[in-house]
Amino acid sequence: MACYYVGVYNPILMHSLTYPEALDYLYSFTDYGSLRTYRYSPETFDLGRMRALMARLGDPQERFPAIHVAGTKGKGSVSALCASALRSAGYRTGFYTSPHLQDFAERIQVGGCWIPHERLAALVEKIQPHVAALPGLTTFELTTALAFLHFARERVQAAVVEVGLGGRLDATNILNRPVVTVITSISHDHTHLLGNSLAEIAGEKAGIIKAGVPVVSAPQLPNAQRRVEEVAAERGAPLTLVGRDWRYASHWHSLAGQSFHVWSPDEQDWMDAVMAGRAEADWTPLELEIPLLGFHQVTNAVTAYAALRLGEAHGLPISEEQIRSGFKNLSWPGRFEILSRSPIVVADAAHNRDSARKLRTALDDYFPGQPVTLVFGASTDKDVAGMFDELLPRVGYAIMTQAVHPRAWEPEELAEMARQRGCPAVVVLPTRKGLERALEVSEADGVVLATGSLFVVAEVRAAMAAVPVGSD
Repeated sequence: MACYYVGVYNPILMHSLTYPEALDYLYSFTDYGSLRTYRYSPETFDLGRMRALMARLGDPQERFPAIHVAGTKGKGSVSALCASALRSAGYRTGFYTSPHLQDFAERIQVGGCWIPHERLAALVEKIQPHVAALPGLTTFELTTALAFLHFARERVQAAVVEVGLGGRLDATNILNRPVVTVITSISHDHTHLLGNSLAEIAGEKAGIIKAGVPVVSAPQLPNAQRRVEEVAAERGAPLTLVGRDWRYASHWHSLAGQSFHVWSPDEQDWMDAVMAGRAEADWTPLELEIPLLGFHQVTNAVTAYAALRLGEAHGLPISEEQIRSGFKNLSWPGRFEILSRSPIVVADAAHNRDSARKLRTALDDYFPGQPVTLVFGASTDKDVAGMFDELLPRVGYAIMTQAVHPRAWEPEELAEMARQRGCPAVVVLPTRKGLERALEVSEADGVVLATGSLFVVAEVRAAMAAVPVGSD
């Protein structure tokens, strides 16, 4: 849910654009998020034109410290955890993320509040003359510029900035001197743009690493980790590896959330004593709690913790208690989110093979043996075959649908792909009707799972408000 605020920068907003008109203007530019094909190259993604735009706006990105986060999966969760902890520590915190679930304004937040519609419209009007002077700008570049301008005007004390695509050529990579950079889990996604090998993809993600700026990496597959290590070494960026420099283990989990322990290598002997039942009276491992479900979210949380601890050493002081509070009180919908417990409805924004594998693991962990009815839709640039290979062995019946998005895959093709893998599948449009059908056919102890894209998750979440279901 949106919250609204009176900002630090709050002049009388004199503008003629309405919010819908502002969005129409932004979407009138090239939106690579909605195109089916394009080239990820310096010609297409030209940081020079982004730098030129920001210079015309007074380089607002230079006026706040930032944590910059790239990766294939988990970058949104890691960013949201960092932003929540920084708010808990009392920082006026900016948060830039994409895409959105409900409203475009979600992408630009200060203090946990979406940018007010009238403020976004006023800022769009402000940048229009500068945009007119710089041909070739894209929707994402303009949105990034609006976010940084909003953060600077609101005098944020810290910002968490999530990369849109890749890293090296992403519009957010005009952040010249972040406090810390973060690389979350790297897997195969956007391979036609970023490369076919994990090393190539990791090289693009690691493009946000800056000379001398500390970097945190989540655990990676060997080829990806090797490339991240190479880039960090080339740029003299001190590298913290989660799993090596910060160790962790799950403690408990339920449908309400989960907790985990985290400790340093220097504390390993003490942790060994705890696990052996020989705990020292004056030492206990740090325990943190998150509302996010699935063990992969523990890894994301430890990655965020490592980034915050580095930030603490480089100008953003924060205590363990403030981190604990920020993590526990995080709101981050659409990630293995339990929308209803009776019947069970789960929404998860998994959109590649690796995330589908983690989703299946979470299903087996939280709902072992319970039959699953799938509501699925995906974008045409996604590895649906890989996702199906991971998910469909766990699914008894599949309903293919299509979100309102220009890159949405034709549901008839998805249904045929599912049938070829031995899973009964039908097509039901729109997404709301697909959810209703799933609720009708799901067994009494069954799970309705909506996944495949954030766009499908958004439509299912919206539909749940109108579907009469119970909850515990």
